[in-house]
Amino acid sequence: MSVPFIDLVKQYKSIKEEIDQAISEVVESQYFVLGPKVGELEERIADYCQIKHGIGVASGTDALLLSLMALDIGHGDEVITTPFTFFATAGSISRLGAKPVFVDIDPKTYNINPQLIADKITEKTKAIIPVHLYGQCADMDPIMEIAEKNNLYVIEDAAQAIGAKYKGRMAGSIGHLGCLSFFPTKNLGGYGDGGMVLTNNKELEKKVRMLRVHGSKIKYNHSVVGLNSRLDAIQAAVLLAKLKYIDQWNESRRKNADLYNSLLTDLADVVTPFCHEYNYHIYHQYVVGVKDRDNLKEYLNKNEISTQIYYPIPLHLQDCYQELGYQKGQLPVSEKTADEVLALPIYSEVTKSQQEQIVNAIKDYLVK
Repeated sequence: MSVPFIDLVKQYKSIKEEIDQAISEVVESQYFVLGPKVGELEERIADYCQIKHGIGVASGTDALLLSLMALDIGHGDEVITTPFTFFATAGSISRLGAKPVFVDIDPKTYNINPQLIADKITEKTKAIIPVHLYGQCADMDPIMEIAEKNNLYVIEDAAQAIGAKYKGRMAGSIGHLGCLSFFPTKNLGGYGDGGMVLTNNKELEKKVRMLRVHGSKIKYNHSVVGLNSRLDAIQAAVLLAKLKYIDQWNESRRKNADLYNSLLTDLADVVTPFCHEYNYHIYHQYVVGVKDRDNLKEYLNKNEISTQIYYPIPLHLQDCYQELGYQKGQLPVSEKTADEVLALPIYSEVTKSQQEQIVNAIKDYLVK
């Protein structure tokens, strides 16, 4: 039996009537960009994330970009972040002419290592972007302390972490700004691109709202140069229909992760995900560490088990960042992790028998 990495069709069929009705309402209204559905989603997501303001935007990438723009970060500025993340985290910094400064990761959680941040701060540093990778929050208290001490902003990249918690606080609610992605494969995914900026700061909220519509408060009057980054009403409608299930889906992922942990417990060659006791991990990805990763992936693929690698090349070694001067070996934990991580199917609809099939195939490979 083949096992897909994710099966969005199963999720759709389980709530098909609600989704179809939500989309139909938007089509009937002919109100496709921003509007009441987006406003309702902004309020509902802000309430869910325990924060005052949510601003719907076109993608998680734009959420990062608009957050940086709202803080007036640009040419000559530096922003500290992790090299072990999706490209958008650093790419958004570079698009504004600022410089990403990479800090190595914690070897257990794969999130940015707070102990290494202070040494990278210069007079040009303006912000820190921690990433809540794979659905587990970065260690935010020391990051916020460093930021406060050095008068820096913190933008949480919570694209993979809606519903995750850090010491009881929701992902995206701790920094000055938080960024969500509603890409279809996320735990709360739309039917296309979508994102949201979160903040408790009224002035930042106003600025992001203005920037997402070409820098305009009043139509055809432009205070600053902004973007066209408006959330579509159809995406908002789909997300509103799904939002009531997010906690249920996250809990299913956590149970699936527990099953993997128990099934893999006797395999010394497989490192299962580490979760701090103060974190509520929502397992956007279930990622194991295996030294013979590439050959294992190929073996599983031959056995019709789909897996993914997040992320095979850390950002400091990407071709487009050669001018930053990083050399292989400078960020050793990120580089080692990139060579060993493998994501297994963890979506809420994956079955126990499928998980057992996956683990049995891993065992067959490792003991052969």
